[in-house]
Amino acid sequence: LVPSGVNQQVFRPDGLDGDYVVVHPGSSVPARACPPELATRIVAALAADGHRVVVTGGPDERELTARVAAAGGLDLSGATDLAGLARILAGARCLVVGNTGPAHVAAAVGTPVVSLFAPTVPFGQWGPYRVPTVRLGDAGAACRDTRAAACPIAGHPCLTGVDPAEVVAAVRLLAPPPT
Repeated sequence: LVPSGVNQQVFRPDGLDGDYVVVHPGSSVPARACPPELATRIVAALAADGHRVVVTGGPDERELTARVAAAGGLDLSGATDLAGLARILAGARCLVVGNTGPAHVAAAVGTPVVSLFAPTVPFGQWGPYRVPTVRLGDAGAACRDTRAAACPIAGHPCLTGVDPAEVVAAVRLLAPPPT
């Protein structure tokens, strides 16, 4: 595995054995990202439930992923290119993510998705496609269908109300422990 802070152009997930869950806290726009405090609590809850957690992100998200991974995950931010991310997601039992590119990469490689989906765009058009998915977050929030890039509601309530225990339950449903 590649430790946090190692600058490697392409990460090869040779040390990952398929018994891990990926959490991707960032997004290209803040309205669709998992709030950092929530992502940190999710990683802690998943780790406490016995999951091996891998945290992914781009090179510009290293501060975010280091903070989130410190709660019990392995930080791989900036350690992969797109093909490497696809390999990591293909080997994962499940991905926990907002409405952003890795959700669709996971769907493309057949990995189940716990979708922390802010309703700024319709889930039916923008959610993960043709993979088992659990959608969490307030689908009827005031930001619904606004296409906002930044959350127009103070505190990002559509996602901050998600309980990490709900994420753990969704991961258990989508990716039961290996037998």
